[in-house]
Amino acid sequence: MVSLQFDGISGKLFLLNMAFLVMQVISAFMLVSIVFIPIGVVSLFASRDVVEIIDRYETACVPDGYKNDKVTFIQSNLTKQCNRTLTVKKRMKKPIYVYYQLDNFYQNHRRYVKSRSDSQLKENSSWDDVSSCKPEDTSNGQPIVPCGLIAWSLFNDTYNFSLNDQQLAVNKKGISWKSDRDSKFGKDVFPKNFQNGTLKGGATLNPSIPLSEQEDLIVWMRTAALPTFRKLYGKIEQDLQPNDQIHVTLDNNYNTYSFNGKKKLVLSTTSWLGGKNDFLGIAYLTVGGLCFFLALSFTVVYLVKPRRLGDPSYLSWNRNPGGH
Repeated sequence: MVSLQFDGISGKLFLLNMAFLVMQVISAFMLVSIVFIPIGVVSLFASRDVVEIIDRYETACVPDGYKNDKVTFIQSNLTKQCNRTLTVKKRMKKPIYVYYQLDNFYQNHRRYVKSRSDSQLKENSSWDDVSSCKPEDTSNGQPIVPCGLIAWSLFNDTYNFSLNDQQLAVNKKGISWKSDRDSKFGKDVFPKNFQNGTLKGGATLNPSIPLSEQEDLIVWMRTAALPTFRKLYGKIEQDLQPNDQIHVTLDNNYNTYSFNGKKKLVLSTTSWLGGKNDFLGIAYLTVGGLCFFLALSFTVVYLVKPRRLGDPSYLSWNRNPGGH
C-alpha cells in the first residue's frame, strides 16, 4: 500500500493554496462591487433625471353627493366629465409620454388572461373562433370580434389637454409594439358585434378600422404581470416649461370603484434607461455594497485572525504509515 505523507514542502504548498483561495474569494467580491456600485449610481441618476407628473383622479372626479356611493355614480347616466389642472415643476423635454395607471387591477388572473382568441385577432378566416372567450364569446347569437374579457374590459377614460388656452395635441400613433401590430392583429380583421350586449365593459371600437390600427386595443391586450401598471395613452410632441399650467378635460368612464381600484394620469419624460425606475439602481447598489462589505470583512479577518492550519502529523495515515 502506498502511504501518503505531508512533508514540509507539501504543508507550505497547502498553506499557499489556502491563501490563494481566500484571495480569490475576496477579489471576486471586490470585482462585483467595483462593477455594480457605479452601475447603480448611474442608474439612479438617470432615473432621477426623469420628470413625472402624477394625478390621481378617480375620487376627485366623483360629485360630493356620490362620494359614499361611487358605483352608483359610475353606472348612472350622469355626466362623467371632469376638469383637472397639472402644474409643471421642472422642464419636460419632448416627447412627453402620457400614461394611464391602474392600481388593484389583476390583469394576470388566469381566467382573464386566457379569455381571448389569438387566431381570431390575427386572421379574418377565424372570426368565429370564440371557444376560449367565454363569457364574452357571443352576443345575440353572433360571435364577438374581438372576443373575450380582455377586449371587453378595454379602458375607456379619455383625456384632452390644453395649454395657454390652446389645445395640446396628443399623438396616438405608434404607441403599441410594432411586432404586435404586424404579427398579432390582422389588417383584414374588423370589429363585429362588439359591446352590443346588455352589460358593457369598457370602450367601443370603430367597426370600419382594422384591429391592426386600433392601437388603444393593442396596448390594452398586452396584459400586465402586476396589479399596478401603466399603459401608454399617447405622446405630447412639444416641450413643457416650469410653471406651465396644463388643463385636462377628462371623461371618467372606467369603473374601478367596484374593485376599489385607483386611476392615475401620468405625464413622464424618459432617459436613456427608460422611464422612472429607482428599483434598478437601488438593486445594483445593494448587491455592490453587500459584496464590498463581505470583501472588506474577509480581508480584515484574514489579516487580523488568519485561520490556523492543523498539524499534518495528526492525520491517521501519518500516524500509521503502514496503513494499520
